[in-house]
Amino acid sequence: MKALDFIIRIKNAAKAQRHEFVMPFSKLNLEIGKVMVKEGFLDEIKEETVEKRKALRVKITYEKRTPRFYDTSIISKPSLRKYIGAKGIKDIEKRGKKTLIISTSQGIMTGKEAQKKNLGGMVIFTIW
Repeated sequence: MKALDFIIRIKNAAKAQRHEFVMPFSKLNLEIGKVMVKEGFLDEIKEETVEKRKALRVKITYEKRTPRFYDTSIISKPSLRKYIGAKGIKDIEKRGKKTLIISTSQGIMTGKEAQKKNLGGMVIFTIW
């Protein structure tokens, strides 16, 4: 699952205090990145060509020299997918300041957006 690699690369770049990095292009990664930009974890994600191949340039958001992206917990893995209904999202969101990233029938979105639209789906990861 390409989303797992994307999340781990962001986490590693943030821990290494890197402000931006480049990774191979994927539509799924681009959509997840757009959601993370909207939530304020990333400054920018854009598609570009590097050595005749598509790539994504990702810029991490920093506040006072610390990344806004603190940590993540991967929920669904290729060997075990976790699905949640619209009612179950409320229970997870109440537990703390974590943001759920969910793949629904209407695309990648946060748990709050999915709950407003009364949608469930596969929980990809949580981020805080």
